[in-house]
Amino acid sequence: MSAASRRPVVIIGAGPVGVTAALLLARRGVRSIVLERHRGVYPLPRAVAVDDEVRRILQRVGVQEEFAALARPARGLRLLTAQHRVIAEFTRSRHGRHGFPQTSMFDQPDLERLLRDALARSPECELWGGVEAVAVSQPADGTAAVRVTLRRDGGEEVEHLWADAVLGCDGAGGLTREAIGAVWEDLHFEESRRGIDVRTSRPVRSWEGVDQICCPTRPATFMPLGEDRYRWEFRLADDENLDGPDGRARLRELVAPWVDLPSAASWGDDFEVIRQAQYIFRARLADRWRRGRVFLLGDAAHLTPPFVGQGLCAGLRDAHNLTWKLARVLQQGANEDLLDTYERERKPHARHVIPVAAVVGAACRVPGVTATLSRDLSPALTTGPLVRRRPRLTARRARNRSTRPARGRRPAAVSRLPPASPTRGAAISGR
Repeated sequence: MSAASRRPVVIIGAGPVGVTAALLLARRGVRSIVLERHRGVYPLPRAVAVDDEVRRILQRVGVQEEFAALARPARGLRLLTAQHRVIAEFTRSRHGRHGFPQTSMFDQPDLERLLRDALARSPECELWGGVEAVAVSQPADGTAAVRVTLRRDGGEEVEHLWADAVLGCDGAGGLTREAIGAVWEDLHFEESRRGIDVRTSRPVRSWEGVDQICCPTRPATFMPLGEDRYRWEFRLADDENLDGPDGRARLRELVAPWVDLPSAASWGDDFEVIRQAQYIFRARLADRWRRGRVFLLGDAAHLTPPFVGQGLCAGLRDAHNLTWKLARVLQQGANEDLLDTYERERKPHARHVIPVAAVVGAACRVPGVTATLSRDLSPALTTGPLVRRRPRLTARRARNRSTRPARGRRPAAVSRLPPASPTRGAAISGR
């Protein structure tokens, strides 16, 4: 094994989760190579929302200011009847407890370009485009380096990289999950939707938040993504086509509650369908997220229906949780047991979020849905080796503590404004 073929960390997949993981490692001085079979950013939108907690992660990797310029705060989520009467409304603040809007809408290719630009500025990171990982293997006892077998540009010749750790950020269809012997746990939700991304200069009736249409026969979702970008998701039959004159007329009917369009034949450039694609939304959780020094992150570890905007958020939380621990082990000789806390902390959080999303998608009128949606999507960590609970104060102890001057403690500033730089020691869920 040559020194040139050995790296501290190899990351498979250059989506937002993989690149964010590389940037977080770089901030701690850990070098990595990111392998991506595509050459450029996938040009069509997929994820469209992040929360205020994840904005803190984007701040930590140095893209917050650029992201703020392209993101659009959302007012929240409304549940509507088929006749568009409001069942319930869940508002989101423009100033969440983490200093950012509680929900921000965006276009995923824009975010990916920001992250890749940051990666190109970081000497600790390398991005190998046009390179496909075809196998990952390691000794059974996990004591030696992990071997990644790869091919360049679809060629037949294989090469090998060895790494102290491999992060599988290669999505639901990637190879890393199978490489560690993980299988899916089905959380019993599956639904097909047609996603339609539109750019239009026409007036759109929007409350600057997400609409979820609760209809047993024709559920739908609407969300504004930017100044002139919108997404609709409808449950359509497989043979329902929105192309051609008849399809355009059908699409005109579907979007009529939000935007007025002339007859299909007279559509101009003021209503452009950028993309339409059939999605299958599933709720799944990998039964294991680690074997030795190989880890699963993002969609490789969990699949979340998109109805509460937590799919990408969960993956970025995975990266934030794992990378600082991995850096401690690789650079500072921390005990290997620290890496066990990654799955122990992140998996229950994913298991909490996925059913909430499934409830919204499957049964918006089920009793108790309002209480379910009102729960915090970032629950506190349970007590463990890295989390200790302080005993609850009695009224007398609390009074004494508040009136006596604290000795040897530094003052703290509290503000609702976005911090100028990442707050040291502040906890992000899963941290």
